[in-house]
Amino acid sequence: MDQPLPQLDRLFDYLIPEDMAAQVKPGCRVRVRFGRRKVSGFVIAVKPSTDFTGKLLWISDLVSPEPVVTAEVAALARAVADRYAGTLTDVLRLAVPERRVRVEAENRSEPLPVAAPIDGDWKRYIAGEAFLRALRETKSPKAVWNALAGEDWPARLAEAAAATASAGRGAVLVVPDQADLDRLDAALEAILGPDRHVTLSAQLGPTKRYRSFLKAARGEVRIVAGTRAAAFAPVADLGLVAIWDDGDESHVDRHAPYPHAREVVLTRANLSGAACLVGGYGRTPQAQLLVETEWAVSMVASRDEIRSATPRIVPVGDESDLERDPSGGTARLPTVAWEAARAALAKHQPVLVQVPRRGYVPAVSCQRCRTRAACPNCSGPLRLLGARRAPVCGWCGVVAEDFRCAECGGTRVRAIVIGAERTAEELAQAFPDTQVVESTGVNRLDAAPQGAAVVVATPGVEPPAQGGYGAVLLLDTWALLTRAELTASEEALRRWMNAVALARHDGTAVVVADGGLAVVQALIRWDPAWFALQELEDRSELGFPPVMRFAALTGPNGEAEKLAADLPADLGAEAIGPIPVDEHTERLLLRVRRRDGAALASTLAKATAERAGSKAEPVRIQIDPREIA
Repeated sequence: MDQPLPQLDRLFDYLIPEDMAAQVKPGCRVRVRFGRRKVSGFVIAVKPSTDFTGKLLWISDLVSPEPVVTAEVAALARAVADRYAGTLTDVLRLAVPERRVRVEAENRSEPLPVAAPIDGDWKRYIAGEAFLRALRETKSPKAVWNALAGEDWPARLAEAAAATASAGRGAVLVVPDQADLDRLDAALEAILGPDRHVTLSAQLGPTKRYRSFLKAARGEVRIVAGTRAAAFAPVADLGLVAIWDDGDESHVDRHAPYPHAREVVLTRANLSGAACLVGGYGRTPQAQLLVETEWAVSMVASRDEIRSATPRIVPVGDESDLERDPSGGTARLPTVAWEAARAALAKHQPVLVQVPRRGYVPAVSCQRCRTRAACPNCSGPLRLLGARRAPVCGWCGVVAEDFRCAECGGTRVRAIVIGAERTAEELAQAFPDTQVVESTGVNRLDAAPQGAAVVVATPGVEPPAQGGYGAVLLLDTWALLTRAELTASEEALRRWMNAVALARHDGTAVVVADGGLAVVQALIRWDPAWFALQELEDRSELGFPPVMRFAALTGPNGEAEKLAADLPADLGAEAIGPIPVDEHTERLLLRVRRRDGAALASTLAKATAERAGSKAEPVRIQIDPREIA
């Protein structure tokens, strides 16, 4: 039922009226009376009897006879809700799109056959051909795949889906965002042919999304590609679930119970017995754990293949000596990076420059004492929006015309981080006869200009270039590496590899960072599995995810501690905190052994239901929050 209250997170029995008996089927939408009002819900199962001893009510209305929740998806939604201490209703709300009546009235079509693809470039990977062969033979292999630099990963995923569909089974492919989905959509169309797959994402709009959803639910297509909600797509005879770039934060849903698409995919593979592919240029410790526990095999290329595909990657020392006043000159690039860019432009090849932040100068400090510049009005961080402009507060928007440092009384500021806008301005001065463009989350480019051009991009929105970039420059790397997060190094490597992968195999990538750092060595050697294993071992010693399971409890001061105090002692939950979020809110972390993760989630779900029933202050629960995991 459409009742997100945790104390009502269970199935309820209702009688089916005789005039609806032929149409009420598992998965259809109905309305029932609950208390004093009518609510919507899904029929999960139809049984000849019930063990409920009280008085049963009748189903009030049949909203739609269209079955939109299959038995497999219902079991998956229940498992995801249990893993994340959530409710079945919340998960089904993520899984099933809003109904569109006109779409349900459209004619149905039979699924078109899919021919088995050739192995293509899968032969470049150890066990790659065997993986595709197993899919064609209706087996269920499981692999963690690290793509080569320059790899056409959408084509590889499309080939895996085609191999699965050629054997009469379905496939679900999950990618981080719409840009990735557009590339995968084009690859599927090219390899499968028209009308053999659908895409699912919020950007399609309600009508198109529901149409694609129904095509999958009705069995008109066997292959579904989409963003995180597509992990729940109702594909019959599921043979393959795959996720690309599982470290991308876009895979984490922003709505309760905050599931990660990777965990949904892994859970679905276990429940349905389907093959599973976790792919990316980088590798997360979570993916490495799948290999270490022998749940999946590691699918990587040989060192010869890696060397032939990877551009020359050059580290350039510590960039602290490159810092300068924001009013200074244009010599921001170290000599090696400048020469690499100039050589690529001379060959009429584009150059990609990755900077960690958008804007002009998003963070400034006092020129004299280096203290972070703060707003005199609200103490928020100051930033610069353009050349010769006074600092502006990033919180309240007040212009600090007469800035004075609270520590030393200084009146001048210097850049801490230089944004994409300022970087583009400097590069336009350094290369006056070259087109310089920006690609940021606000204004994303679909593709790089052809020929000699400089593209300044923030991580995650780097546009591909036809034939690849002649040079890739990774600037301000310290801004990624010094973040106060557990995943800082892992995330930095993922973002760098995604950018370097866009370079030509004979191009040059310059990373402005100390070449002795393990994360930089992993980039130079194109060996994310080695780095992921190091991260996993370090986290095992320190007791961090994924070897330990965490839960974050956020609520009014004192409430999270009350909830944690009621947990059974044999659970062995270690409390960390509480940490103040603001004046009225705190956050408490709970840590348990990985094998006790399910028990922790179950206990927290029961405690939440009891608190809701007693009208206690709500406490938000997040299992494996990204801030930790």
